[in-house]
Amino acid sequence: MIKSNIQIIAGKHRGKKLYMASKETTRSSKNILKESVFNILQFEVVDTVFVEVFAGTGSVGLEALSRGAKFAYFLEKDRNSFRVLNENIKACKEKDNSEVILGDSFDTILDVVNKLQRNKEKAFFYFDPPFAMREGNAEIYDKVIETIAKLPKINVEKIIIEYQTGIEFPEMIGKYKQIKTRKFGKSSVAYYE
Repeated sequence: MIKSNIQIIAGKHRGKKLYMASKETTRSSKNILKESVFNILQFEVVDTVFVEVFAGTGSVGLEALSRGAKFAYFLEKDRNSFRVLNENIKACKEKDNSEVILGDSFDTILDVVNKLQRNKEKAFFYFDPPFAMREGNAEIYDKVIETIAKLPKINVEKIIIEYQTGIEFPEMIGKYKQIKTRKFGKSSVAYYE
């Protein structure tokens, strides 16, 4: 676990530096990309639920909490990243406003949806899957699309996907329409609602 140059950009935790697991298991969202996402979302995240799928360091979900989200779910399957993620949440004093779920995100997202349905809540879903060029991840974007298509509309505020530039995402994923995309070098972001 190493202290990194990843930090919270704005809100109550502004400037807080986060720990990072090894670069083999984690690729953190660039600050410029994260700032763009939250400039687009603006105050929409205040008092909402935020779900960071493939959480890694948790920098996006912690940014949402820093900017006023009331609760965040973090989904992560790598044990080392899971440990680091819990340290980052503890360092930001957000233990009471978050839940970290260890396991394959494609499976654990169903647990989150069930909790949202029980609480009659909607959430922002942020997907940042490992880039497809990594070992064993060739079909990861297909699985992301399948998973998004199954999300019940009653529980979705907006879906944001961070992905490898050059990959094309469809205009429609199930009942969700792509409303905009942004490019940041090797990473791009697509928004659906």
